[in-house]
Amino acid sequence: MTLPATLGAGAAAVLETAQPADKVALSHDIAAAWRAGSLPLGDGPPPPDRPARPQHPALLLPRDMPKRRSAGSLASRIALLHALAHIELNALDLAWDLIARFGADLPQGGHGDWVRVADEEATHHALLAERLAALGAAYGDLPAHDGLWQAAEATSHDLLARLAVVPLVLEARGLDVTPPMIASLEQAGDAESAAVLRRIYRDEIGHVAIGRRAFERLCAVRGLDPASTYQELVRRHFKGKLKRPFNTSARDEAGLESGFYEALADI
Repeated sequence: MTLPATLGAGAAAVLETAQPADKVALSHDIAAAWRAGSLPLGDGPPPPDRPARPQHPALLLPRDMPKRRSAGSLASRIALLHALAHIELNALDLAWDLIARFGADLPQGGHGDWVRVADEEATHHALLAERLAALGAAYGDLPAHDGLWQAAEATSHDLLARLAVVPLVLEARGLDVTPPMIASLEQAGDAESAAVLRRIYRDEIGHVAIGRRAFERLCAVRGLDPASTYQELVRRHFKGKLKRPFNTSARDEAGLESGFYEALADI
């Protein structure tokens, strides 16, 4: 595979790649070239409005998705892992979209953070796909919801809004819900899947921290107060309130203090 000439071109190339395994492989190749210093920073073509996707899974509105139960049965564990594989594939594309769409707005040195995020999200999707295969299933076997990319579309005009909603709402929510999922998988005797989620959980703390640092740096450049700006942007671009309970220890580890999000929480 011939690598694109610049990081921006590489980001756009991943977004234009439909098959998940190819997205993962290209993401790893671009990240390795970036770390080796053989891929220069530079512009690429504008990112597509939506990333290329395989024919399956069918994408439904969140309200039309079947309800998931606990991870006790094989079918419920497959449904959980499939949903997470879809989330991680979207997260991979979101990281590359941020580079392709907002690269000029990132501070010096900031591009490497998002290359790291994209590389790790690619690993997460691959690990979940491997677990699905071990359980006799595959990504695409079940429907998936399109809410994550709707959040991307709603924040495509402004990096600050994207940072507020994606890493600091959606990924932070992952920190809240993943420990109970791990416990449920362990209770069902699926130690292998629990280990995958534990790896993802540790990486996602780092991703929220990256998003928080980028958000605060950009607020400083624009002369804005981070907490009040976050709350304003979330109210404007995210539907609904933030759901309790919060995993305050993981959020604190990522530097996302309660003063950011408590004012937006449900009662």
